[in-house]
Amino acid sequence: MKLSARIAVPVAALAVAGLAVTGCAPSTSDNSAKTDEKSGTLRVWLFQEVNNKPKEEVVSAALAAFKKDHPDAKADITYIPVDTRAQKIKAAFNDPKSAPDLIEYGNTDTAGYVKDGGLADLTKEFEAWPDAKDTDPAAKQSVTVGGKVYGAPLFVGVRALYYRTDVFKELDLKPPATLDELTETAKKIHKERPELYGLAVGGAYTYGAMPFIWANGGDIANRAGGEGAYTAAIDSDAAKRGIAAYTALFGDDNCPAAKCAQMGGNDTVQAFASGKAAMAIGGDFNRQAVEDGAAKGKYGIVPLPGVKAGQIAPAFAGGNNIGLLKSSKHRTLAVDLMKSLAGKASQNKLFDAMGFLPTYTDVREDAAKRRPYVAPFVKTLAAGAKFVPATPAWATIDSSLVLPTMFQEVASGRKDVDAASAAAAKKMNAAFSSAG
Repeated sequence: MKLSARIAVPVAALAVAGLAVTGCAPSTSDNSAKTDEKSGTLRVWLFQEVNNKPKEEVVSAALAAFKKDHPDAKADITYIPVDTRAQKIKAAFNDPKSAPDLIEYGNTDTAGYVKDGGLADLTKEFEAWPDAKDTDPAAKQSVTVGGKVYGAPLFVGVRALYYRTDVFKELDLKPPATLDELTETAKKIHKERPELYGLAVGGAYTYGAMPFIWANGGDIANRAGGEGAYTAAIDSDAAKRGIAAYTALFGDDNCPAAKCAQMGGNDTVQAFASGKAAMAIGGDFNRQAVEDGAAKGKYGIVPLPGVKAGQIAPAFAGGNNIGLLKSSKHRTLAVDLMKSLAGKASQNKLFDAMGFLPTYTDVREDAAKRRPYVAPFVKTLAAGAKFVPATPAWATIDSSLVLPTMFQEVASGRKDVDAASAAAAKKMNAAFSSAG
């Protein structure tokens, strides 16, 4: 989902509104268009940013390029609020007459929108598009359901480790090379500087915790035979090692559970930005918040380390996509406009204008050369980012706070890892079963 400065919560939390409404609902009737008109006005819904002007300028440039090739076509751009997009897009799926041709949507929304029957299958067009060959695998996965492609990735966002360079210098520390070293370093800092969290962690910070699970060889869920079918893996031995590693950071020797168990991603980043933490797991999209805080000029960023030295812990690949509605009567034109909006030129401009990481590996590498602070995030993506299960059930799991509840139960001592992960797996499997 959207990962800009206007939203500093975990990505899937942003998609709850849309997916919770649509995830378990029956698919809409077949609203597929029967014509493909080569002229007329295309309607496009894009997300409204806190500071929308830079985005509007990038979109205007993309439209100008599109109009050169399609002088008989026009585009009507509407910027919609993210918070109310769920109802608006759901209504569009059910009312083709007022529906847009193209929409911007969060990448965790994909499976739910496909199940609702709202998005068009663009597999052939995507595979024939020259730009697409350089798409990051995790980004492509975010538009893929059941082996079919339902749009084009627009940008991607991942998290890395922010650390206070002044504190590390004072205590003669180096950025940790493994997750064990991360824990040791965090506890050493808190012992020497008790006014600081060594590493700010949150019991409600799902996407800060997932790298610990993935780095330990675990996963959230595994495919279970049929298309889109999953079964919970959060209670596997490998996943439990990751849960134990993450929840070990909650305590009086780093980040007290009484304060930190309820914290989300925004809270942990704010703790770092305000000077209350020596380390935090934050995204490229959080950098401006850090720049605006007390940590400005006193921090560095490195990839979150893995279990062994030299490894990078897999990160969740968030971001947004552009998709075509099945009901569009301008399929050819709309696909071309989608390519213009999400192509390499536009993504390059979006990065320069707003800091959104490109989904193309070559464009991203060039961006890192222009702005070195991007390098840790680019390295993290290159090491292999992960995505949530491609099923509408994820909305139920996410909105029901299944994983945060599990982390909080362990962090607070209410349950041990075995009991908490077993309870979470049971809830997840119920959601997977209901999603059918």
